[in-house]
Amino acid sequence: MNPSKVLWIYIVLLVIGGLIGFLKGKSKVSLIMSVAFAAALILCARGIIFQPYVADILLTVLLVVFAMRLAKTKKFMPAGLMLVLTLATLALRHRPF
Repeated sequence: MNPSKVLWIYIVLLVIGGLIGFLKGKSKVSLIMSVAFAAALILCARGIIFQPYVADILLTVLLVVFAMRLAKTKKFMPAGLMLVLTLATLALRHRPF
């Protein structure tokens, strides 16, 4: 699995998470932020943003956000799950296949 495919899978899961946050918790912020970060990551995955570290910076920002939310709520779902997925995405993007 190449780094781009890993990023695409994460993008889909990120948007699904935002949709679930909107539908279950009525959180417009979850939906807006997930779509905004997904759009920026799509630009990276499509090669429109050519610097490979930009996707890593965005993923690191999301990692911090999800860690802060997990620390605040002390509930694994959804922030803990997204934290694990983000960490896995960062790791898999740099693992040679």
